[in-house]
Amino acid sequence: MTEHTGSWVLDPTGSTATIAAKTFWGLMTVKGTFGALSGHGTLAEDGIASGALVIGASSIDTKNATRDTHLKSADFFNVEAHQSITLTVTKAAQEGDKLTGKGTLEAGGHRMPVSFAATITEATDGAVTLAAQLPVNYRELGMTWNRMGMLGPVATADVTARFIKA
Repeated sequence: MTEHTGSWVLDPTGSTATIAAKTFWGLMTVKGTFGALSGHGTLAEDGIASGALVIGASSIDTKNATRDTHLKSADFFNVEAHQSITLTVTKAAQEGDKLTGKGTLEAGGHRMPVSFAATITEATDGAVTLAAQLPVNYRELGMTWNRMGMLGPVATADVTARFIKA
């Protein structure tokens, strides 16, 4: 692990963040992609990693302008007051090609603790890529809009984060 210790920065060209949520009483899945990503990470000598992934909340694109405007409103991401969605990883440890982590997810001015598992899909001297799927109960983030019960309680965030040596 010694060759990977130190500081890393997110490579936005090799990284993606998407979200999917069941709507219309589970009959349809709405998917969105975030276009603005940044982040950093540190791997300590003891093998424990920490860092942050910062997503531009206003960069959401679901291929429907009306829906995107609603997601940016105070009902969801509240981008006027909170421009970023931030996953802060306080502790992550590797076991083989897996990484388990804990931290905090912040969106729309609300925070919730998270635990996640990631798969290491690339690990070279100059780059590390992680792929993770994180279920998000958006109600825990203060996002309570749900006209006629159309939305399921959990959205799924998929992240591919490629870090390069700083």
